Amino acid sequence: MIFQLGSALLDACVLAVLNRGDTYGYVLTQNIKEIVEISESTLYPVLRRLQKDNSLTTYDMAYQGRNRRYYAITPQGKARLDYYLGEWNDYKYKLDKILYGGNENEQV
Repeated sequence: MIFQLGSALLDACVLAVLNRGDTYGYVLTQNIKEIVEISESTLYPVLRRLQKDNSLTTYDMAYQGRNRRYYAITPQGKARLDYYLGEWNDYKYKLDKILYGGNENEQV
């Protein structure tokens, strides 16, 4: 994909995946990689930032003798996701108007 993800859009993608259910870093990366190019080295700083902002929380679960760190969205994270979704819909609508044409009274 030639379009770059900014930090807010990347945060929104991570929160959207976690809104579907708790998961650990590798699975989260794979889910996002299905849609956009992202490396684990890019994702983990995003997870730390969202955790610091209280948008997500972590917990460990044993798996085959090792702990896996799981990520879960918090109520604050859900509110932030709702905000991002509203902003995305507005942004997408405006871009569609530019890219596909139309006037202000038309729905694209």
